[in-house]
Amino acid sequence: MSLRWRLTLFYSGLVALVLVSVSAAVFFTIRGSLLGNLERELGNSYLLLQDVVPGLNLKDPLNSQERDAAGILPRAVYLFPDDAIQVEELPFYDLTSLMQDFQEARDPQARRQVLEFVRRQANSRRQTIRMSRERPVQLSDEELTRLIGSPDGRVLVEREVRDPYTDISRLHRFLVVLGPLQLDPGAPPNLAIAYVGQPLDPALRTLAQLQRGVLALSLLGLLAAAAGAYVLAGRALRPLRQVRQAAEGIGGQTLDERVPVPATGDEVQALAQALNAMLGRLQASFEAQRRFTSDASHELRTPVTAISGHAGYLLRRTNPTGQQRESLNIIRSESERLTALIASLLELARSDSGALTLTRQPILSTLFLGEVARELAPLGQAQGTELRVAGEEVPFEGDPDRLKQVLINLVGNALKAGATTVTLTSTPQEEGREVRLSVGDDGPGIPPEHLERLFDRFYRVEDSRSRDQGGAGLGLSIARGIVDAHSGRIWLESEVGRGTVAHVQLPVGDVPTLEDGDVP
Repeated sequence: MSLRWRLTLFYSGLVALVLVSVSAAVFFTIRGSLLGNLERELGNSYLLLQDVVPGLNLKDPLNSQERDAAGILPRAVYLFPDDAIQVEELPFYDLTSLMQDFQEARDPQARRQVLEFVRRQANSRRQTIRMSRERPVQLSDEELTRLIGSPDGRVLVEREVRDPYTDISRLHRFLVVLGPLQLDPGAPPNLAIAYVGQPLDPALRTLAQLQRGVLALSLLGLLAAAAGAYVLAGRALRPLRQVRQAAEGIGGQTLDERVPVPATGDEVQALAQALNAMLGRLQASFEAQRRFTSDASHELRTPVTAISGHAGYLLRRTNPTGQQRESLNIIRSESERLTALIASLLELARSDSGALTLTRQPILSTLFLGEVARELAPLGQAQGTELRVAGEEVPFEGDPDRLKQVLINLVGNALKAGATTVTLTSTPQEEGREVRLSVGDDGPGIPPEHLERLFDRFYRVEDSRSRDQGGAGLGLSIARGIVDAHSGRIWLESEVGRGTVAHVQLPVGDVPTLEDGDVP
């Protein structure tokens, strides 16, 4: 995964965390506010119940004549249109005696007996408003214990309540209060448990809508943050990408180029400056190496030529003994080999310095390969090797002399390897935009671990490229330099016991293509 995407994911995750935290805070704040308002309304309804319940006279039997079909007083519904109310009178207790009995009941069995007595009183003296008597709200032992032990005598519970008119169950939140309540007009208040509840549907619907809205806004915010983070990460990494692209374009022949230094004042600017400083040091080192190779080659050429000339002179103008003649022949042979080595070093020095000049002209691939084969035919015949040319004619642009030097080197290597058949092939590549010139042989092949290193200078595989057959191990290096100058590439494919194929792939360049009927 690229650095841009990693930064995008990091910032998106950070924004997502912030959005989730803010959304959760907003949601729970509004939820607490809604439930708090509901609890305040329940408290107000209880205060109203304390004021009006004596006038309702819920215990009066005459009220039964005023109740509707659902057993509910219309007057009570008018006063409490949205409330579900249940009142349970405890006449045998006052608040102090109930709390005292409960505290004196120290073991669970005794406390359970007190709770059962309170529950029996409540069940026998229950009055309801907008609730069915057959489906009352009842507290569990744990809730009733909390109610009795509560400092303010209040607890909040949630229960499903069936509406007596519609017979539909709705979740209600109840404020349960334990305290004195006057149910009979003119009579003193008795201890009672009052249940005042309101449906939670409106609050739950509001919370559901809020949750959907917060989720939608969070998703939109996350998408916007991801898009913004992607764009910002791209802008932040643009200087680094420019430095990378410039660094990738710098090679051994373009060490004089430098990467751009962005004026960002950060680590990218420092990295670009460090890269330029390193390129300067590499350029100085390469230039010193090139000058040494070129100067040494020039200096060696004259004495080696003189040695070769004097050896030839002595062989022609004097009458040396047999041993002397053998020594002079060795001197002349080695001086000629040194001359070839010096020429190769000069070639490499020119290639490394970018001074390798190319004379480009149109070339017909199979015709060009045929010329190379004819030129090397005598050498092949001398060692019994057949040279073949095959493939499709592809016109391309290049320096014929330099490319001939490459192919002669590749064919020469095949001959030195002892091949009996060498095939030169031309094939179009990349939909005709490139041409591949291949030299295949049926020699012993090259182990895979040596294939890449064969292009290193002075490197040879002794089994297939023997020093006894000449060469200094610079031919493939020179060939790669020439192919690189043509903006192409060269590589080897080989299998031990089955031969080797050398490929040279070059861009076709700006040349006319052969039409049907054209004669190359």
